[in-house]
Amino acid sequence: MMVRLTRPALAAPLAMPLTVLPLTVLLVAGCLGAAGGCAAPREGGPSIQVAAGPVLDSAGATIEVVAGAALVDTPLHIRVSGLRPAQRVSVQARITDGRNVEWQAGGSYSADRSGLLDLDHRAPCPGAYAGVDGMGLLWSMTPAPGYPEGTRFDPPRARVQLRLAVRSGERTIATRTVTRRWFAEGVTRRSLDPVADGLAGELYLPPAGSPRHSGVLLVGGAEGGRSREYDAALLASHGHPALALAYFGERGLPATLRDVPLEYFATAARRLAAEPAVAADGIVIDGASRGAEAALLTAQDHPDLVRGVILRSPSSDVHPGNPGPGVAWTRQGRPVPPGPIPVDRVAAPVLAIAGEADGVWDSARMAGQLMLRLDGAGVTARHRVLSYAEAGHAAGASPYLPGSAAVTDPISRLPVDPGGTPAGNAAAQVQSWAETLAFLDGTGRS
Repeated sequence: MMVRLTRPALAAPLAMPLTVLPLTVLLVAGCLGAAGGCAAPREGGPSIQVAAGPVLDSAGATIEVVAGAALVDTPLHIRVSGLRPAQRVSVQARITDGRNVEWQAGGSYSADRSGLLDLDHRAPCPGAYAGVDGMGLLWSMTPAPGYPEGTRFDPPRARVQLRLAVRSGERTIATRTVTRRWFAEGVTRRSLDPVADGLAGELYLPPAGSPRHSGVLLVGGAEGGRSREYDAALLASHGHPALALAYFGERGLPATLRDVPLEYFATAARRLAAEPAVAADGIVIDGASRGAEAALLTAQDHPDLVRGVILRSPSSDVHPGNPGPGVAWTRQGRPVPPGPIPVDRVAAPVLAIAGEADGVWDSARMAGQLMLRLDGAGVTARHRVLSYAEAGHAAGASPYLPGSAAVTDPISRLPVDPGGTPAGNAAAQVQSWAETLAFLDGTGRS
């Protein structure tokens, strides 16, 4: 089954990044209004319960944020009250990432007739994005001037501090810092060591006493390491025990993506299934990019163990080792040669997520090939593709975060443009994350 999103649900970015414009220039340009190509604001909207603790400046402007201490994957509702009717102000958002890189976005907005600016109902004119989108300031962020082209967003550990500022002319009239967390209160983390535990990864468990849900084994791509840790933290916050598995590039593991035994993934799945917090009916394996190969091969080899499969920006084929020559995977000590991934023994439902503008490889086409292969093999479990027209290799990433201008090529391991537009990627991430949670909730709980 193919589900295709042909139009992004989020606003489109402007061709010129806002971050190169001084705020004084931004305010002058913003006065062009509709003549500057900005979307008309919408009046009204639902009432919002305001979070406590806003910061008030001497002029009376206040930044109000709902869900101000929420999970990273939760949308915020940002309002500025206490403005003059139709007053134009600029709003800027900043995040410092895990490598101390400053990311920022901003826009010029006009208050409504009551002096309220609600980003859920007002478009920037101009801004880092175009159209009405309450989360646009987060996903449209780019590195501040001075950082090299292609700088990647490295998520800060544990929490994201979002700094908001409102300016009128040359004056800052309100500020607020909002904490965004990767894991909910009560979630626990356990680091697994390949020497002591036989596995390398980060295991996140839901709060004690939570209902038992399917466990999720998260497998990253050619970047190696424990790259899916943040996804694991979020999934545990939603009730799913999750293990972000490293399979090369660490002590006790293959140094590169070569000769990785597929049995290692089955061992990890069984280790996760043994956790008391995991429901008794199996494991969902979630693979991204090159990790999708390992996920599908594990589901093929162990249909009794794998209850569900999620493939993010997948290939339909087994690719060579990296660096070559050689193979990426072995089975019982024998090399798994490059070629089409067999699926005739897959018994679990499969959800594939792909961007039609993928700059790394044609994941949408290959995801479709996998669905046809499953159909041809007579696999009766439900399988479908979520295909996003304007998204790239990051279509299945966590939502509401700055997009990186480069990802690791799964073959060369060099930086490459992941493809898609910022708005297209953001829209795909919001929807595919919701679909991921729905898929997991449908695979079993007790």
